[in-house]
Amino acid sequence: MKRLDLLFSLAVTMIAVSGQLMADEIRVSAASNFTNAIKSIAQRFERNTGHKVILSFGSTGKHYAQIKNGAPFDIFFAADKRRPQLLEKEGLVVPGSRSTYAVGKIVLWSPKPGYVDGGGKVLQQRKFSHLAIANPKFAPYGRAAQEVLNKLEIWDKIKDRLVRGENISQTFHFVTSGNAELGFVAYSQLKHPGLSIEGSFWEVPQVLYTPVEQQVVLLRDTEAARSFLSFVRSEEIREIIRRYGYGIP
Repeated sequence: MKRLDLLFSLAVTMIAVSGQLMADEIRVSAASNFTNAIKSIAQRFERNTGHKVILSFGSTGKHYAQIKNGAPFDIFFAADKRRPQLLEKEGLVVPGSRSTYAVGKIVLWSPKPGYVDGGGKVLQQRKFSHLAIANPKFAPYGRAAQEVLNKLEIWDKIKDRLVRGENISQTFHFVTSGNAELGFVAYSQLKHPGLSIEGSFWEVPQVLYTPVEQQVVLLRDTEAARSFLSFVRSEEIREIIRRYGYGIP
């Protein structure tokens, strides 16, 4: 009986060790606006496969520069399509891996109830000291915000009141901390499945800015990385992305 118990314990140990050997780490760089969604997706993937997903968040422009300089990422979830296209032209991605995973939306938001009206007239009234936007030089959501302000013909009138975040996460922090009364943030930062949005906001009509088409590319051709990318493209995960406030291509 003791011999059987010993053999059983050895078998369980071998299975566990085998599973650990088969598991792999996947290094993922992701645009800041995709933080909440990708965390949820990565947790599901880890439970299903045993692989470990290591996430790194930041502005798309800075991640692009890091990848060009040899940063060891396996997958890049950008906040635009321009940087993935550039990486593809530069031969830094796995051929045929580039695709659109989400279409981002921007909103004008304040944590104060009733502060932002449903038509964005608060911008024209200019009864605020600071308006937060992501830096248009690095962040696609910042470029979208600049487009909106130009379309409304108020960019030159309020540019001295702008507080520029390095990325959309820092922009969101400027508003939540009170450093800016309101700001252009990603809808996905406010939209959580099953929860209502706090404060007041204006969902900016997409006719006022170029759609934020967010693309992903595979940087290293490993089985684990391909598996994660396939997982993200599944209908189950596409629905999760939609519930976090994105359009689905």
